[in-house]
Amino acid sequence: MAEPSRSSARVIAVANQKGGVGKTTTAINLATAMAATKKTVLIIDLDPQGNASTGLGIDRGAREVNSYHVMLGEAALADAVIATNIPGLSVVPSGVDLSGAEIELVEFERREHRLKESLAGSLAAYDYVLIDCPPSLNLLTLNALVAANAVMVPLQCEFFALEGVSHLIKTIERVRQAFNPGLELQGIILTMFDKRNNLSDQVAADVREYFGDKVYKTVIPRNVRVSEAPSHGKPVLLYDMKCTGSEAYINLASEVLKRERELLRA
Repeated sequence: MAEPSRSSARVIAVANQKGGVGKTTTAINLATAMAATKKTVLIIDLDPQGNASTGLGIDRGAREVNSYHVMLGEAALADAVIATNIPGLSVVPSGVDLSGAEIELVEFERREHRLKESLAGSLAAYDYVLIDCPPSLNLLTLNALVAANAVMVPLQCEFFALEGVSHLIKTIERVRQAFNPGLELQGIILTMFDKRNNLSDQVAADVREYFGDKVYKTVIPRNVRVSEAPSHGKPVLLYDMKCTGSEAYINLASEVLKRERELLRA
């Protein structure tokens, strides 16, 4: 039976206000795994640090037109898109200008809608758009949440994990009420899972008890190859396809796409 189809790309914000939780790593490798299933995927790097761009091998000299220019209406989306070495995967890179965008956006009317309005009518070529958000709940992240259909939350298996994510969930709810009533929580990804550490098991159990089936079955393990890959400008699936990290992201992509199909049929 043919898969149901949608008329425009599905936009998913990958967000967590806490840094170091595997957010960018998840965006890069999930997008790569999705592209491997013949989906056309665009990553929008909305983090001024530009780690998603670097992790996909985009040289800083190639980022003259970037997400800053798209958001402020100075360039069309198509002018900022760069094809990666992965078939079906493209990226809108971040640039140093983005670090000052939040101050500039304050002067704009409908400043929370800048990204959504910049993307309108420009996503027909893609099945999925993943927005890599900065590690804070600032105006850039708010723009991503207003532009998105859904939010994906990477959550590190550590002691303060639930406290941080509960704050993010409240923010998502406020965005839903004020700006984007269709916004939904696509899922929570448990990252940096250390099977040798009892705390990882305890955190995973607590998160699953609290959020139920919103938590993906797949967990992303701590894996040296995953950590090494960005320094080579490659997703881990290209750097070492057989490592446990790569296998986990392939499984996660399968789970995400299955969930997406179920949402379409609902």
